[in-house]
Amino acid sequence: MFRNILAVALLAGSSLAFPEPTEALAERADKTATVVIPSATILGNVKNKVESFGGIPYAEPPEGKLRLRPPKRLERSLGTFDGTGPAGACPQMVASTESKDVLFDLLGSIANLPFVQTVTGQSEDCLTITVARPEGTKADAKLPVLFWIFGGGFQLGWSSMYDGTGLVNYGVDINQPFVFVAVNYRVGGFGFMPGKDLQDEGSGNLGLLDQRMGLEWVADNIARFGGDPEKVTIWGESAGAISVFNQMVLFDGDNKYKGKPLFRGAIMNSGSIVPCDPLDGTKGQAVYDQVVKAAGCGGKGNALDCLRGLDYIDFLNAANSVPGILSYNSLALSYLPRPDGRTLTDSPDALVLAGKYAAVPMIIGNQEDEGTLFSLFQSNLTSDAKLATYLKDYYFNHASNSQLKELISTYRTGLTAITRNSPFRSGILNEIFPGFKKRAALLGDLVFILTRRVFCYSHLWHTGASHILPRLAQP
Repeated sequence: MFRNILAVALLAGSSLAFPEPTEALAERADKTATVVIPSATILGNVKNKVESFGGIPYAEPPEGKLRLRPPKRLERSLGTFDGTGPAGACPQMVASTESKDVLFDLLGSIANLPFVQTVTGQSEDCLTITVARPEGTKADAKLPVLFWIFGGGFQLGWSSMYDGTGLVNYGVDINQPFVFVAVNYRVGGFGFMPGKDLQDEGSGNLGLLDQRMGLEWVADNIARFGGDPEKVTIWGESAGAISVFNQMVLFDGDNKYKGKPLFRGAIMNSGSIVPCDPLDGTKGQAVYDQVVKAAGCGGKGNALDCLRGLDYIDFLNAANSVPGILSYNSLALSYLPRPDGRTLTDSPDALVLAGKYAAVPMIIGNQEDEGTLFSLFQSNLTSDAKLATYLKDYYFNHASNSQLKELISTYRTGLTAITRNSPFRSGILNEIFPGFKKRAALLGDLVFILTRRVFCYSHLWHTGASHILPRLAQP
């Protein structure tokens, strides 16, 4: 960022030192593309042989009375819409505003300052779609569509994090052109607020409903961009991959819209099943109660109405007052999809075992060292006994001490606990504190590897698939 600021300063101070743009450069800079959909005429930019249309709204801004409610489909006309720039971001949870770590507490507070929100393009008016296609694509091209869902622990991320230009050009290079779509959805407390009040109102899992409405927008509009709505593959990484899985189990596996499937394939990188307690369960309610307390909405009648009536920054600070992913809680997330009896009718693992999911062809995989990053914040867990207590408190509330002891005992001890655990293939290196690599291997297995294998085995059982390609890279 500093280099970018310096470059701007140098350009501003020495503009006379540079020649005027050539005609060819000016033509490239001014080049635009246009697509007409029922609600708008959309202008996009053309760079590196890719036409991009950024930040197209698919729902009304979820602010004010629409905050903490399911997305409301955009039905008004946008007129001529400028999609030449990148999409803005939904409100982010960089770190908890009440972290016990001074550095993270400061980081969370700074990130929520109004001018930082403005500079980083964050706002509640964020439910948008970005489309990228090969230059010159016509409306009748019927190209396959890749629908990207970003990750970030359900508390961070936005659609513009990943530019689809390279992928689109690669598709052209191998003679497999496609249309790239990226969806913005609400994260953190704006998109995954738990609690009985949300449960009773039917306002759970809003981020998943945002994604689903984005898919419906694709079904209605992507043909005008040259995409084929019957050839959509959903793809995500980390929380995005978990979201892909959740789109498969949403509404008990009903992925149809206007009588047709919204997607025909799925790709999950580092994520799938995440078993979890109900939206109004003990864990979720504790998160909601903390937000209500931080917002000053306790004892004010309807707490949910109070949260909706808050100023944006006040609600952001309250929503971000709970532990974040880069904290002692780690992967025991404050905000994540939870069963609400409507969108997710049961815990995701139970839905898979019951065969209640859209059984489309899929690619699913993990990195080798999934748990390493998430094990950096528990330096006090230097013994198996302390690790067992941590697992019981944050992950396995109903497990017995003997069960947890047995689980931990399956992982190496002594020197091999250092040389043969995560990050793997690092020998005696990276044992940051006693027990770190052992815990990293365990968390990676529990949250990523085990769930992937359960899903694959269940899929074989339910579909009668003849085989699963076991590996694409390192086993």
